[in-house]
Amino acid sequence: MRPLIGLTVYETMKSGLSGVYLGKDYTDAVYEAGGHPVALPFTKDLKLIQEWADRLDGLILTGGEDIAPSLYGEEPRQGLGDVSPLRDHFEARLLVCMIDKNKPVFAICRGIQVLNAVMGGTLFQDLTREWPSSLQHSQNAPRDHSAHVVKIGKGTKLQQIVGADDLPTNTFHHQAVKQIAPGFAPSAHSRDGLIEAVEDPLRAFVIGVQWHPENLWRSSERHFRLFATFVDTAKNSNE
Repeated sequence: MRPLIGLTVYETMKSGLSGVYLGKDYTDAVYEAGGHPVALPFTKDLKLIQEWADRLDGLILTGGEDIAPSLYGEEPRQGLGDVSPLRDHFEARLLVCMIDKNKPVFAICRGIQVLNAVMGGTLFQDLTREWPSSLQHSQNAPRDHSAHVVKIGKGTKLQQIVGADDLPTNTFHHQAVKQIAPGFAPSAHSRDGLIEAVEDPLRAFVIGVQWHPENLWRSSERHFRLFATFVDTAKNSNE
């Protein structure tokens, strides 16, 4: 039986109707890797969040809006974009439940920021104001284009999965990990020194990446390995 993989969503408005959105690249990647993808709309119901954590075999935190700085003990600064406090609350509660149950978590773009903030780290609220660099971290190119390379730490879980020291990635972010959460380790950096991936070295799969592998897996086996390893871990944890 395919493991049940929950994916978070973001709110959208079309033709005057509110709804939720989840990119097809995410669900296709999970399905191709052997998982059963399920979209997770926001809820404040703590009992329902706990039920999701009980039923899910793995969680993917997806991309989207900025994170409210209150999640990591700060106030908004210039450059902060739109935030979704309800989404922040939902993802934070579900993330903690999943980690408490020792279930795998794959955190992508906004997801790595949620993971780091919830577990006790901080973020750069706006790189253009807070991180002096000439490297472009929000590319003006198609989503399946690799804009810059990240350097992967030797001996990390991430290196074991992708099998490389250097990995070409896409990039669509203006926030990033600042102070890393206690117990986590940085597993990749961009060439200007910015943290591009984090992991919990003591857990089977709790990994966050700042890029969007869901847009790259069709043309890059290394990026597909991230989804395949995550889904395999979810399957094994359910056996």
